[in-house]
Parts: sequence; C-alpha cells; structure tokens
Amino acid sequence: MSDAVGENAGELQVGGAAPDPLAQEFVQFAVDCGVLRFGEFKTKAGRLSPYFFNAGLFDDGAKLGRLAQFYARRLLGSGITFDMVFGPAYKGIPLGAALSVELARVGRNVPFAYNRKEAKDHGEGGTLVGAPIKGRVLIVDDVMSAGTAVRESIAVIRAAGATAHAVVIALDRQEKATDNGADSDYSAVQYVRRQLGLQVCSIAKLSDLLQYLQQHSSSGLSSDHQRVLAYRQRYGVQDGQS
Repeated sequence: MSDAVGENAGELQVGGAAPDPLAQEFVQFAVDCGVLRFGEFKTKAGRLSPYFFNAGLFDDGAKLGRLAQFYARRLLGSGITFDMVFGPAYKGIPLGAALSVELARVGRNVPFAYNRKEAKDHGEGGTLVGAPIKGRVLIVDDVMSAGTAVRESIAVIRAAGATAHAVVIALDRQEKATDNGADSDYSAVQYVRRQLGLQVCSIAKLSDLLQYLQQHSSSGLSSDHQRVLAYRQRYGVQDGQS
C-alpha cells in the first residue's frame, strides 16, 4: 500500500497518489460503525488527537465478520507468507480467531493460537491456547502504539521454538512513538520493521484517512481534515514506509 506523504519545508503533507480502494472502503466502514471518530481524544502518549480508532466497537457478528474480510483481503494481497495466526491477549484474540475463520472460508486454512495474560494452574495449564506454535507466525492486532504487544508476542513465540514473522494491523497511525515521554524519530511500526525484523501490513494508514477526509470535505468533514492534517504535520513520521 503506497503512502502518499511527502516532506516539504519540514512538514508532512498528503500528496496526489491515487487512493487505495481497500483502505478507503475500510475507513468508510470504520466511520459508519462509529469505530473511527473525530473530536478531541487523549492518547496513551498524552497527545490530544483529533481522531480515535476503537476496534472494540466492532462489537457484533456482522461487524467482526466484515472486519475479518478486510484483514484477509489486505493480507492475501500483501505477499506475506505465514504458517499460523497468533492473537495476543486481549484484543488480538477475537481478531485472530475471526481472521482464521475468514481465511479458511476463502481456502487458506491455517492453525490459530493465543495467549493468556495469567497462567492457568488447572486443566491443560500454561498461558497458551490453541494450536501448537510453530513455523512462521503471523501476529494480529488492531493498532500499534508502542509495539509492546508485539514484543511480548515475539517472546512467547520464540519461547515456543517458532519464528515471529509478520504483523497485520487494522490502522497504522503513522506517528512518532515516545521514549520516556519524549518523541522519537520513528513510529512503532517502523521500530517493529527495522529493529525487530518483522514485516508489517495494515488495512489502512493515516494517509488514507486524510485522503478520505479530503474527498468528503463537502460533507462537513473539512474542519476534521484540517485538524488531522495539522496533527500529522506535528507528530507524523518522515518515512514513506510507515
């Protein structure tokens, strides 16, 4: 998926690249579901964001099923290879399960596993549930703010003797991560790619959201577009790969 953000006088701007149809369809879906909202929201990093993406609001079977379709379409078109799906606790569990069901529906049946936050001391015990973790493992999550869930997942996967190979997320915020309260020069996605060596693909990126807002500015979203663009220029990463 191409990032339409370029550098001009130290600021990030949305360029003229053709919109990604799948990303635009997903953004519209997220807006319709109330998952993607505009206003003023405080992020984990303490920033005041003009938009908020809450994947927990994909809260019924129809929404979750369609979300899984978006994940599968993006993933199968990415060229990423994998042997099984891993859903990190907690949000990654239903996402990974739904994706596995959708992949099987389209003819790509793969094993699925997830972890518990706390070890179980009865029954089968342990922290892992589902298929044995082996081969090249795909991690599924909603967004990536600091890469913490991915690092924890990598540790679990490696302890099982498998390889953490790639990550698929719903939305790449394309903004600087924080390190001890200070802005970094890279995003969480860039960190996972460069430092941890995993492939990452997303259904949509912030640049796709900006294109959506620009295209719908006549529908009352012009002010939201300006606020999101200003946020991007302040906190956005300078690399077209995230």
